[in-house]
Amino acid sequence: MKHSTLTDTIGEALPVGAPEYAPPSSVSVETVLSVKHWTDSLFSFRMTRPASFRFRSGEFVMVGLMNGPKPILRAYSIASPAWDEELEFYSIKVPDGPLTSRLQLIQPGDKVLLGRKPTGTLVHDALTPAQRLYLLSTGTGIAPFASLVRDPETYERFEEVILVHTCRTVSELAYGEDIVNIAKADPLVGELAPEKLRLFNTATREDYVHTGRITTLIENGKLFDALGVPPLSAKTDRVMICGSKQVLEDLKVLSEKAGLVEGSNAVPGEFVIERAFVG
Repeated sequence: MKHSTLTDTIGEALPVGAPEYAPPSSVSVETVLSVKHWTDSLFSFRMTRPASFRFRSGEFVMVGLMNGPKPILRAYSIASPAWDEELEFYSIKVPDGPLTSRLQLIQPGDKVLLGRKPTGTLVHDALTPAQRLYLLSTGTGIAPFASLVRDPETYERFEEVILVHTCRTVSELAYGEDIVNIAKADPLVGELAPEKLRLFNTATREDYVHTGRITTLIENGKLFDALGVPPLSAKTDRVMICGSKQVLEDLKVLSEKAGLVEGSNAVPGEFVIERAFVG
């Protein structure tokens, strides 16, 4: 997920004829391997993974490009699982964005900056054991869950995994559908994912099988009715949340209303959000 609420490191534009600048030691320079444009406003890309780069599925890291003597960096959730030999990211396109206006133009063979220190709370270590795991996402907030649904540990810990993805239009749901299909066919999780993984898509601006904001569908119970499961319960359910700031805040309130306690890496709980991106 692209998180626009972190402080950006933005340098001056590179003058014509100026020399190439070396990136800071806090990042490595990686090569773009593939790029896919899902819609006019969404794209994903894969890059090389340094041999020394370790992360937990669900974490985020800084990604960016050089811009004169300083890099432009943003926090992106890693969409590939921890075992993958490559790194995948999923991003929106912002026409006038300092980074995405350029990042959306990358091609295989181009160089991209990668931070050396992944972190985050959308990880298994931040949750206590339970029967069912909800992965609640909006837009590119599905990125960390694209990592988690392809991680064997997810299916070792939970009997049922429900990935909920809400987007404005039906076409914006394609990435999540593709990820679920990949997970169900993957040799590492393919035996368990078809049985345990469920995808629930909703659109907010077009007619679809399920329409409306995820918060509304939780409040009126339609999400649980459609899935054939009871409402949220601290006894059986754990929740991970990723989306816009308002969505994070609203779903936090709904989780607490259901009796769930927020967790962290230090003190595991019953639901988690990425605290670094909330006001």
